[in-house]
Amino acid sequence: MIAFMTLGARGNWDFILSFRGTKLIALVIVAIAIAVATIVFQTLTSNRILTPSIMGFDSLYVLLQTGLLFLLGGMDYVLLAPGTKFLLELLLLASAALLLFGSLLGHGVQDLFRMLLVGVIFGVLFRSLTGLLQRLIDPSEFAVLQGSLFASFNKIDTSLLTFAAPVILISLALVWWKRNTFDVMALGREQAISLGLNYRRELFTGLTLVTSLVAVSTALVGPVTFFGLLVSALSYELVKTHRHGPLLVAASLIAVTVLVGGQAIFERVLGMGATLSVVIEFVGGLVFLFLILRKVRA
Repeated sequence: MIAFMTLGARGNWDFILSFRGTKLIALVIVAIAIAVATIVFQTLTSNRILTPSIMGFDSLYVLLQTGLLFLLGGMDYVLLAPGTKFLLELLLLASAALLLFGSLLGHGVQDLFRMLLVGVIFGVLFRSLTGLLQRLIDPSEFAVLQGSLFASFNKIDTSLLTFAAPVILISLALVWWKRNTFDVMALGREQAISLGLNYRRELFTGLTLVTSLVAVSTALVGPVTFFGLLVSALSYELVKTHRHGPLLVAASLIAVTVLVGGQAIFERVLGMGATLSVVIEFVGGLVFLFLILRKVRA
């Protein structure tokens, strides 16, 4: 954080600290939201490979963006107020994600490969619908859409923090309050019920919190498929515990280190010669393949 705020700084420090500080807050809350959502989602699905993005959430985001442009038209899409667009995206993403994840987990968690298969099927469905709508869109309007289909940590609209920060902070506070409940849920559905836990109610509560965190962070920066998986895998390796208190703290610190540190290097050292999201997706994809192969061999 210190490197991000001070590296290469020249000129008026009041302006620099204000400008970089606001962006730093946005990066921190996005990093923590994705990390915490991934850890909780993996507890709800009873495995450490699945994430909301892998289960089709990113494809859902792209479909919703394409649908908005198709319905509103290019001019109305561009002129849509950032706050209005953000709240609309948040509402649609939260509702659709709750329906999607609820349908996947509603009848109990299945084996890993069945869950992956369902996620792939939903992803293919969303991408097919997206492709259909994009073919119906005017090429000049499609150019407007392209910028919002990929994650961007360079151009976070900090004015949206007024809407995003309260939702994320409240969700994080509730997750921390429920951390001991998630410890029990991590034991498995039957064991949790035998210990007196209302499993269905807690599953819905956890799912709602995950949906809120993922929807807000995705609406802020765009889809990041493997960032949560990368952070959670590092957390499990570095913190050898099943307790969610240490895991959530470790995952949050690792996520902030990767996102803020990486952005500081790409902006201040490399001069935006590369894109952080591409590197994160590449490394996260390798981690995903490694975890799948290790699961198969086990």
